[in-house]
Amino acid sequence: GRPTRAAWSSAALAGAGLAAAFALWMPGAFAFLAFQRDRGTEVESLGALVFHLARQFGWEGRVELRYGSLEFVGPRVELVSTLALGLAVLALGWLLLWRLRARSFAVRTPAEAAFTAVLLFTVTSRVISPQYVVWLVGLAAVCLVFRGTAMTLPAVLVLVAAGVTLLEFPIGFGHVVASDAWGVTLLVVRNGLLVAASLIAARRLWRSTVPGRPGAKTAPNVAEGQPSRVAR
Repeated sequence: GRPTRAAWSSAALAGAGLAAAFALWMPGAFAFLAFQRDRGTEVESLGALVFHLARQFGWEGRVELRYGSLEFVGPRVELVSTLALGLAVLALGWLLLWRLRARSFAVRTPAEAAFTAVLLFTVTSRVISPQYVVWLVGLAAVCLVFRGTAMTLPAVLVLVAAGVTLLEFPIGFGHVVASDAWGVTLLVVRNGLLVAASLIAARRLWRSTVPGRPGAKTAPNVAEGQPSRVAR
């Protein structure tokens, strides 16, 4: 409605004003945006599975320490990295579409949306460091505070993925770098759990907030005086 449009317009104008001020009075203020531009595919990421498997069939690439992490360097790495960026853009587009279509909001919805967004950007990232999983565990815990949350299953999958991550790093990281059977298995399981959690979370967020066919279950609307209850 009008209040929402006014809020977004005000935020956009304020942000544009601050950005212009930084650009005028602080040269190089936005240089950080290009710092990661040439980063490749880190060995723990979803896209890295392509090269872990390709290594079994004679792929000629190698692993190098770049940007503070171990990345694949070699044929087709740039292509896979570009595809990962494309998936991240698609994830952002889906989130924007969800926000435009969503009509039913409960007190738990912001937490569920944040959890879903971080999941999507984690699995599409060129890097999946262990700390990313820690962030996901924290957001999952926030979602589980709310009674009736739709994120119970994704939260459980993330928790299991955190356990597998511990086996992958630091315990089995040498196997991951070597792309041996144990290392590849750990990555397939961990990344598979994160992908499953992302897809389930996105589907449940959409179904609980976006009007669908008659009789579809959506979250209670706070504006209508029916907030979700918070577990105490």
